[in-house]
Amino acid sequence: MFRIWAKVLCEEHIEKQTVYESGEKFTYSNFFRYLSDICGELDIPTPVLLKSHVFNYAKFNHVNFMPRDFMEQISFDKLILENIL
Repeated sequence: MFRIWAKVLCEEHIEKQTVYESGEKFTYSNFFRYLSDICGELDIPTPVLLKSHVFNYAKFNHVNFMPRDFMEQISFDKLILENIL
């Protein structure tokens, strides 16, 4: 089981947030599915997932998605995913 806290920030204030929980074992090969489920729940576009994003999440237990990581225009400053230990 794992939990991911997702926050949408606009001008350093949390606009939306959710906690994604799953009973299955966490695998990095399914990280895009987790990200896509989180974005669907927050009603925001899904960003492009790069290898560097996965490495940052693995090494630092969090990852930041900036506006340059989205293919669509977004109305917020960043999306942050944090592993809840």
